[in-house]
Amino acid sequence: MWNCQKLFFLFVGLLLSTTSHGQQVRVNSVRYESEAATSKIVLEVTESPKHRVFVMDNPSRLVIDIKDAESKAALKQPSNSHPLFSKMRAAAKNDSDLRIVVDLKETVTAKSHKLATKNSDGHHLVVNLSSKQTPTNGAKTKKSGDNLVGKQTSDDKESEKLASRHTKQAKGKSLFVVAIDAGHGGDDPGARGPNGTQEKQVTLAIAKKLQGFINAQAGMKAKLVRKGDYYVGLRERMKIARQAGADLFISIHADAYDHPDVKGASVYTLSRTGASNEAARWLANSENAKEKVGGVNLDDKDEVLASVLLDLSQTATQQASATLADKVLKNFRNIGDLHYDSVQNAGFAVLKSPDIPSILVETAYISNPSDELNLLSNRYQTKMANAIFKGILNYVEKMEPVEMNRMAKL
Repeated sequence: MWNCQKLFFLFVGLLLSTTSHGQQVRVNSVRYESEAATSKIVLEVTESPKHRVFVMDNPSRLVIDIKDAESKAALKQPSNSHPLFSKMRAAAKNDSDLRIVVDLKETVTAKSHKLATKNSDGHHLVVNLSSKQTPTNGAKTKKSGDNLVGKQTSDDKESEKLASRHTKQAKGKSLFVVAIDAGHGGDDPGARGPNGTQEKQVTLAIAKKLQGFINAQAGMKAKLVRKGDYYVGLRERMKIARQAGADLFISIHADAYDHPDVKGASVYTLSRTGASNEAARWLANSENAKEKVGGVNLDDKDEVLASVLLDLSQTATQQASATLADKVLKNFRNIGDLHYDSVQNAGFAVLKSPDIPSILVETAYISNPSDELNLLSNRYQTKMANAIFKGILNYVEKMEPVEMNRMAKL
C-alpha cells in the first residue's frame, strides 16, 4: 500500500511542479574528473538549472541541489582508489527537486558554474572541488573533450556565492534547518522534580546545547522556537518552525510520573489518530489553504484532491519522522537508561505539522531523583544534546536515497 501511495505522490508532485514552474530540468549524465589537487563533477542537463552547492563536514560531503529536476542518468560509483570521491547517491527532495550527495575523502571547497554546450541543445553544471590544504584556481581548469564553452552569467556568479557553504556564516535556504522546541516556558513551568527543578529550565538548557552542535555543523542551522523563559502556544511553535523553513522539528521535554522509581528517556512521533484529526482540522481551516504542504499549494485544489495530497504528505512525513526517531533513540542507548526501548506514538500537538518530520524527546524522568540530578548536570545535558544531534546526522545520511537509475523508472 505504501509503495502505491509513494509512487502516486511522486507522480502528482512532479505533475504539479511541472505545471507550476515550467520546463523541468532533466539530468542526462553525471561524470567526475580529477586533475592534480582539483576534481570536478560535470552534470549534463537539458535546461539551465537553478541550483545550490554546499559542503558538509564530519564526514565530508558535497551536496548539489537542483530545483525542479529529475534524472535519466545511471549513477556510476567511483572506484575505491579515487583520490577524493568515495560514494555518490541521489534523492528526491521536496517532491520536485533533486539532491545529489557525494561522500568525500577529505575536506574541500566547492564552486559551481553553468555553461552552454556548443550545439546549444543543453547545458553543463560544473562543480569544481579544491583541497582546502592546496588552494587552486580549479574553476578555470579545462580538460580537452569536455566541450564546455560560454561565459558566466549573473545567475552563475550568484551560484558561486551560494557554493561556498563550507563556512559557518552561510545563509539562505540551502542550509538544512532544524527547529528546536524547548518545552513549556514562562507561566508554564512543566513538570517539577523532587528538589524543585522545573522542566522548562532543563529543556531550554538542552535545546541551546543542541543549537550549538547544529550551528557548528557546516550546511546546517538551528532555529530555537523559544530563546528564553516565556511561553509560546503549541500551534505557534509549529508556525515558527514553518516560517523558518524547517526541515526537521525536535521538541525537547522531561517526563514525570507519580512513582519516583520510574526513569529513563523516550522518543515519540505523531500517532495515526493524531494525524487524522490534524488533517481534518487543516482542511477545515481556510487560513491553512494559503500555505504550501509538501511544496504544493492547496488553495486552488478541489476538496478531494486537497485531501489526497494532504494525506500523502502526512504519510511521507510520518515515515520520515519514524526514521528520525529511530536514529535518535539508538544514540540514546549509549548515554543512559531508556524508559521505552522502541519509538512511541502519541497525539502531541507540536508534532502535527503535515510536511515537517517531527519528534518529541523525553530526555529523562524529572520526577526520579537520579534523573533529576542528571538533568541538572551540564555533562548529561551535553551528552543528551549530542545524542540528538548524532541522530539528526544519521537521519540526513540515511534519508532513503533514490538512485538515479531507479528515479528514471518512476
